[in-house]
Amino acid sequence: MSVALRAGNGKITVPDILSRKSSPLDKKRKVTCLTAYDYPTARLLDDAGVDVLLVGDSVGMAVLGYDSTLPVTLEDILHHTRAVRRGTRRALLVADMPYGSFHVSVEETIRNAMRLVKEGGAEAVKVEGGERRIELIAKLVEAEIPVMGHIGLTPQSYNSLGGFQVQGKTPDAARQVERDARAVEAAGAFAVVLESMPRELAARITEKVRIPTIGIGAGPDCDGQILVFHDLVGLTIGHKPKFVRQYADLAAEVSRAVAEYGEDVRSGNFPSDAEAYHSPGELRGIAPAPQRS
Repeated sequence: MSVALRAGNGKITVPDILSRKSSPLDKKRKVTCLTAYDYPTARLLDDAGVDVLLVGDSVGMAVLGYDSTLPVTLEDILHHTRAVRRGTRRALLVADMPYGSFHVSVEETIRNAMRLVKEGGAEAVKVEGGERRIELIAKLVEAEIPVMGHIGLTPQSYNSLGGFQVQGKTPDAARQVERDARAVEAAGAFAVVLESMPRELAARITEKVRIPTIGIGAGPDCDGQILVFHDLVGLTIGHKPKFVRQYADLAAEVSRAVAEYGEDVRSGNFPSDAEAYHSPGELRGIAPAPQRS
């Protein structure tokens, strides 16, 4: 039984996520994670029992129309985190630290992370990078801000990586990804996202580290999985990664509904009399006042 369920209110907490790795009772219950960027989506995912909701900087590509996550600002993440907070009761709410929000200094990083917690209502933050972020993650944890790490393909490194490419494909590269995982763990992160790497490498890291691994394009052996919500329900415009399993085609359903609405409006079938308001009975026989010329 999880820490949250033992607490009696069903709320997922950081200790609960950690217990999925450490507790023999919880170890077989994989962590379910999805992105959320608004109130209604958060309500739906939270009610469906998703363990972790991530307000990811993927909002830039999924919702805001950017080609990468780099233009997303701290204010963008704060705006969307507030909305998701209002729709979340059970899930653990994690907010991404966008590009530029943790690159200048430790002090500014802590200040920005505190804003996500205090103003946005996040219960943890996610930071991209491995060995290079060890001091940063440690300082955030020291400031009592839980941290989820993110290694492998780190989208904020889009320019230096030369695009969205699978990481850890050579022996040297795989060893670096493993070092990154150990560094994130040593710094005090409570979980780590493993993105776009060979299944075998992700399985090896999952076996070696004591914190839960959350896979995205990293195979089935991780301690949990995360997907972008829009990919899962078929609302993605453009390229769909190989690792995405689409569970619904909402884009087609939205197009059908809008086309039907348009036809009903043009034909006069919408709105019907039943969908209109009516005057009280005593006013129905009163003719409209003549208009002045």
